[in-house]
Amino acid sequence: MALAALPLIIFTVIWGVVGIFLPFVVPKGPNRGIIQCILMLTAACCWLFWLCCYLAQMNPLIGPALNKNSILIIAKEWGNNIEDN
Repeated sequence: MALAALPLIIFTVIWGVVGIFLPFVVPKGPNRGIIQCILMLTAACCWLFWLCCYLAQMNPLIGPALNKNSILIIAKEWGNNIEDN
């Protein structure tokens, strides 16, 4: 599975809007700075979490663990009979 640029661009734009554009449209009030900080941190954390999950699928650390019987059944169904020794 090759790295596709389209999902990376789409999610970067979405979280960029949340973290860069939305803090400017927060109404004035006593908690404006806190709300702006929350929006920026939320966008950064969510984007980084998504990126880590997305990149982890490119090269998984572990593969499926199949027992011997499962391998024999799969091989038989796919037409590659394996002799059970």
